[in-house]
Amino acid sequence: MRILIYLCIALLGYQVCAQNKETLYDFTDLPQSLLLNPGAEIHFNRHIGIPFLSQIHLNTGFKGASISDVFADDGRNINDKIENTLNTLTSNDYFTLTQQLEILNVGWRSKRNQDLYYSAGLYQELDFIVYFPKDFAVLAYQGNQDFIDTPFRFSNISLTGELLSVYHFGYNKKVDKKLTFGARAKLYSSIINFRSTKNRGTFTTVETPQGNNIYQHIISNADVNLRTSGYASLRDIESEDISDGAKQVINKFLGRALLGGNLGVGIDVGFTYKLEDQWTITGSIQDLGMIFYTKNVESYRARGNFVFEGLETPISDGNGQDVLEELEEAIPIDTISRSYVALRPVKLNGSIKYSFNRYNDGTCNCFLEGEDPPYQDAVGIQVFSQFRPKRPIYGASLFYYKRVSNFLRTKLTYTIDDFSYYNIGFLLSTHFNKINFYISANNLIEYANLAKANGASLQLGFNVLL
Repeated sequence: MRILIYLCIALLGYQVCAQNKETLYDFTDLPQSLLLNPGAEIHFNRHIGIPFLSQIHLNTGFKGASISDVFADDGRNINDKIENTLNTLTSNDYFTLTQQLEILNVGWRSKRNQDLYYSAGLYQELDFIVYFPKDFAVLAYQGNQDFIDTPFRFSNISLTGELLSVYHFGYNKKVDKKLTFGARAKLYSSIINFRSTKNRGTFTTVETPQGNNIYQHIISNADVNLRTSGYASLRDIESEDISDGAKQVINKFLGRALLGGNLGVGIDVGFTYKLEDQWTITGSIQDLGMIFYTKNVESYRARGNFVFEGLETPISDGNGQDVLEELEEAIPIDTISRSYVALRPVKLNGSIKYSFNRYNDGTCNCFLEGEDPPYQDAVGIQVFSQFRPKRPIYGASLFYYKRVSNFLRTKLTYTIDDFSYYNIGFLLSTHFNKINFYISANNLIEYANLAKANGASLQLGFNVLL
């Protein structure tokens, strides 16, 4: 319990936030678009992100339900609402939480070759997903009386979580008037990781009228695992002072963030291609890489079979301790300190857009010498996918970009994804002299009552563009 309190206090120092940044993708007025597509077409010579303020990204979502489904003040009995929600949710529904805090982001155009643009930086990321354990939620709430001969599957248990820092260096080259290509090398330093995936086995209650008891409870071919890295040393922190314990956790986190954690490598690749003057397609792959967990590794695995008999569960029939001892002997929990490797959750982006209405009032100093003036308006389609433990998740957006003036640019999106069929997003970017400020949010329709929302996203930041 104490370690959970420490972790919560430590994480309060971070801005908590899903990965699809539909408003920011291909918004090339901002340097952050290079983090989504290193091959984005950009039109500034240098950029400097204000440290710790250049990108704060928050996005969370629950596929399948919302807080309002259970806690809405609608006169219905809360037990009925819980049961209805349980019946609605499936084992493929999930809760996800992803956050990014950009610590440093800089970029510069090569003096020797104006077609080359380099960028580098450091950001911290939190990524968490847990699938709804449908079978065991039903078992816990409704019991097994109405589910004789129905297997409850351990494969329902699936979750991953990662807190890490990412060091990156990007290369962007305008190959010719049509093609811009880019790549970004990444070095990951994991702070803490846990994952429980690909679990197997079942728990089933069957009738045995010919036996000593009417019912028999069978755990069959169980194979359940939990891998952790960075947790064991935190668990060993002993302090009666919560604030001192939190300080120790934060110090460990900082050390791991500064390349003292488990390391990994990855790459982003992207491109922009002009089909003709007004039609453009883009595409990118992010986080094609892996992390090697070799330090502070502790995994737990339970494998085996077990059978017990009785009308009730073993904990409630008076012999609970004996049964638990037999269960532990039949299905022991092994603690393993073996290294493991995990792939990063790869993300794919793509878009096609049509630009129109050139911007050229004679005062715009907003594009590189020799280039045509930019367009004021653009419409298009953008798609997104991210690999997850059970299946990929998807999103598709229609967008409208508007350059109101050299000072003000906007983007409006309509997105269909796992969380909503009517997700409206909006990005506002202001450019006052060399200072840029942007703010973006999605699912705006639901902001009037966030309890009914399945997801919400917010991001903002400050840059200096030269």
